[in-house]
Amino acid sequence: MSSYRFGPDYPSETYVPHAFPEHTVDTGEATINYAVAGDPDKPALLLIPGQTESWWGYEQALPMLKDHFQAFAVDLRGQGRSSRTPGRYTLDNFGSDLVRFIAIVIKRPVLVSGLSSGGVVTAWLSAYAMPGTVRGAHYEDPPLFASEVNSSCGPSIRQTIGPLFALMSKYLGDQWSVGDWAGMREAAKTELSGPLANVVARIWGSESQIPQNLKEYDPEWGRAFWQGSVYAGCDHGRMLASVKCPVLYTHHFRNVDETTGTLLGAASDLQAKRVCELVSGAGQKIDYRSFPRMPHSMHGADPNLFTQLLVEFESTLPRASAL
Repeated sequence: MSSYRFGPDYPSETYVPHAFPEHTVDTGEATINYAVAGDPDKPALLLIPGQTESWWGYEQALPMLKDHFQAFAVDLRGQGRSSRTPGRYTLDNFGSDLVRFIAIVIKRPVLVSGLSSGGVVTAWLSAYAMPGTVRGAHYEDPPLFASEVNSSCGPSIRQTIGPLFALMSKYLGDQWSVGDWAGMREAAKTELSGPLANVVARIWGSESQIPQNLKEYDPEWGRAFWQGSVYAGCDHGRMLASVKCPVLYTHHFRNVDETTGTLLGAASDLQAKRVCELVSGAGQKIDYRSFPRMPHSMHGADPNLFTQLLVEFESTLPRASAL
């Protein structure tokens, strides 16, 4: 078995240069890595990548976004060049890191946009950040309810991408402590069921080289999601009922197998409807946009549309005042 090691302790094996300079800030427990594009006289925008994605997932969108925003793209703890924090991957900790990041680095009210798990962190910020911190929140195809182990609405993570996270955790190990890439690719053929196995075969089937985004990912994230510890003490329904700012929710490709209940995609239509009900019930405006043919990452697949939607959404928000 060939064993690999990646992460901040192995920088020469892990990281590659990018088009935008990278910076770090110490928030107390974690060092957060980030890039900035755009001038400070423009509205502030915080970009939160999804699971297995580093800040540079926004690299194609940043040249467009910087004409309209001062955009800050971050690596969450456990991803990219940010700290690895064993046993401390929870939604509350991700959110607290970014509350501190906004206070220390951005220093003014901000529009937040997050993809996938980053979209769930965005929902957390829209509910639990200090009043006035978040002007508006863009939930980019987040797995709300669908990433919980015990979902109160629709399929749980055990019926979605969860088995893939479990596979990565098993064969790569916390902090890449196992590093069996070849073993994981082979095991995917038998340890994952039909649709998910087919997706993995398309993505990794010819990947003898480890994708850059996975080198920068701590597989303990996957274990935290599979076991449910990432949401300990943070129920999605309760969180959404506490939202305190306007929301733009873009819902992308999804399909539910009526026989097995398996969901391909981030959230079902039933789950999206419940998100809208809860945010509206909290007294906040939610603009729901359905893009059933859009891949999971709009900012990666169509950065022009992504930018257009954010510019339009920002124009509807009240002017920012000082924090």
